[in-house]
Formats: sequence, structure tokens, C-alpha cells
Amino acid sequence: MAALAWALWLLTLVCYALVAWLNDLLVGAGRPDLGLLSSDVPAYVLATLSATTVGALLASRRPAHPVGWLLLGLGLAGVLSGVATGYANYGLMARPGSLPAADWAALYHGVSILIALAALQLVLLLTPTGSLPSPRWRWWARVVAGAAAVALVTSSLLPFDPPYRGIPNPLDAPALAGLLRPLSDLTWALTALGLPVAAGSLLLRFRRARGVERQQLRWLVLAAALAAAVLVVTALALAVGLLGLTGDEVLLGWVSAVVLGLMPLATGAAILRYRLYDLDRIVSRTVAYGLVTVLLVGVYAVVVLVLGQLLGRDSGLAVAGATLAVAAIFQPARRRVQAVVDRRFNRHRYDAARTIQAFSGRLRQQVDLDSLSAELLAVTDQTMQPSTVSLWLRPRAR
Repeated sequence: MAALAWALWLLTLVCYALVAWLNDLLVGAGRPDLGLLSSDVPAYVLATLSATTVGALLASRRPAHPVGWLLLGLGLAGVLSGVATGYANYGLMARPGSLPAADWAALYHGVSILIALAALQLVLLLTPTGSLPSPRWRWWARVVAGAAAVALVTSSLLPFDPPYRGIPNPLDAPALAGLLRPLSDLTWALTALGLPVAAGSLLLRFRRARGVERQQLRWLVLAAALAAAVLVVTALALAVGLLGLTGDEVLLGWVSAVVLGLMPLATGAAILRYRLYDLDRIVSRTVAYGLVTVLLVGVYAVVVLVLGQLLGRDSGLAVAGATLAVAAIFQPARRRVQAVVDRRFNRHRYDAARTIQAFSGRLRQQVDLDSLSAELLAVTDQTMQPSTVSLWLRPRAR
């Protein structure tokens, strides 16, 4: 199973090479408008590579867990869609008739999103335990899989949509078009509706979870929160027109890459239970360094502005002074911000640090060995919370 998982991952890399090769063919044929390398390439590569890498890791280490194989299918569906699109564009529009079975590639181009949507919904329904939230969700899982399958079949039997409209579909069934069209629209709508429902199942699972499962789901909540924050900040930046049109497209591509790449990584960490109980520390460090970065950028800008007014805008002393000021306040600012953030996001570490500090102060005045031993055991139990704790003292030499 591990060999199969990593073979599928290698297939992903081969597909990236094929996409680049097909793009060169389209540009060489004088049709750069049909090319595959655009501003959304970072999102495409990072999302699919994240899904297939995490999927291969999960499938190789826990082959019985379905989420690993579903992530592999999700990533491969996206990568193969790029290959199919480039193949169809070249064989049907750039150089018609130059490639065999180009119409079949166009057929997959139109339905690949269904495979990805179905796989993503099942990932959300089965994470992190590999089973549904409760037996009552079985009927919905059947609806999701059945709707995607029916939409796949009906779409394959209908004429192509743009950009391949007018090109004959090898599976077209004109006599059934009146029946297939409404059925296809209905099942496509059900497949799209399943995504927010599957996300809602994670929220319900989180409310009911306890212990290890709740810690696993917290990783997914963190990834979802970061993704939402990135999207909101980007939307605000674009709304106020901070960037030009070309910059907007590039920014949206990278933002999409971050958002789409976070969830597979959080899913893999949750299922493998990697550093499961370090989440509070990760959150506190992320928030602290983010606040320190904002603070230092503000100080740098103010110092440069003030010194620039005093010494002249072209003076290098303004930049040098701002750099020195930022370097001088970095460590004090980081310590103070980290302490403030720990009070909110990593309370256990904050309380442990205060307990140890208080114990160190009492240690200077404590001379009774029995009292000191009892207090040391109590502090160790309070700060580190081990399952058992004992103290061994070396016998005094005669």
C-alpha cells in the first residue's frame, strides 16, 4: 500500500511536467491565450501538491484510514484536469486533429470538478477518525456519492460546454438530452450543496468531541480560521484599491494557494496526531510574532518619516537610524508581547512560568530539606502535570 501511495504521488509530479510541456506547445502554436500558466498557478500547484503529499503520507502510514486515499484522489483529480485541459486545447483548438482522443480529454475536463468535490466532502465527513460523525450521517454520505456519480454520467452524455461547444462529444446522446439536462443540473446542485453541509458536520463533531478527538479537530479549526483571516484581509486590500489590476491577480493566486494548502496540512497533522498538544504554543507564537512584526514595521516607518523630515528624504542616515531602532527594541518587544499573548492563548505556559518564578524566590530562603522536597514535587506536578512523580536523593557519604 505504501508503494502504491507514493507511486500516485510521483504521478502528480509527472503531471506537472506534462502541464508545462503542453503549455509550451500551445505557445509555440501561436495560441498563448489557451496556455495553462496564469496567475492562479501558485494556487493550483500548492493545493494539489499539498493534498497529494499529505494523502500519500497518510495512506502509507495508515492505509486503512480512508482520508489519505481521498486526499490523493482530490489532488490527482485537479492535476489531471490541468493535463486534460492542455491536451484538449492543443488537439481541438490550437492544432485540430494533431492529438488522438483529444475529445475524451475535453470530456474529463468538464467533469473533473465533480470528482474533486465528492472527494473533498468525504474528507470533511470522515476527518479525523475515519468514520462518519454518527450513523445518522450514512444517508447523507450516500446522497453525496450518488449525486456526484449521477452528475458525472449525465454530464458525460450531454454536449460540451464552452470552450469546447461545437465539438462533438464522443458519448453524446441527443435523444436523451431533454431528460438528462434537468437531472444533471439537479445533481450538480446537490453536489455543490454538500460542501457546506460537510463543513457543518465538522462543527457538530467538534461540539461533541472530547479528549484526543477534540485536540485533533482544533487543528482543523485553526486552519479554517487562518484561511478565513487571510481571505478577509485580502478582500479588504482589494476593496480599497491598494494594488493595481495585475497585482490583484497575482495576490489572489497566492492567497488561494495559502487557503487551499492549509486544510490538507491540518488534516494530516490531526490524523497522525503530530505535536497534537502543542497547538496552544503554536498559536501564541504565531500571534506574538505577527504583533511584533506589525509593531516593528510601524516603528520603522515612523522613524524613517521623522528623520527624513529632519535630515532630508535622500539621507541614508534616516534608514540607518530606523534600522538601529528596530534592532534595539526587537528583543524587549518580543518578550513583552509574548507574555501578553501567553496570558490569553497559552495560559498553561504562563501559569507554569509564574509558579516556577515564585518557587525560585522561596528557594533562596528554604533550608529544611523535607519541606524543600515536598514543595519541589508539588511544583513539578503543577507545572508539568506528569502521570507520576518521585524524588530520589543520593545518600549522604559517611
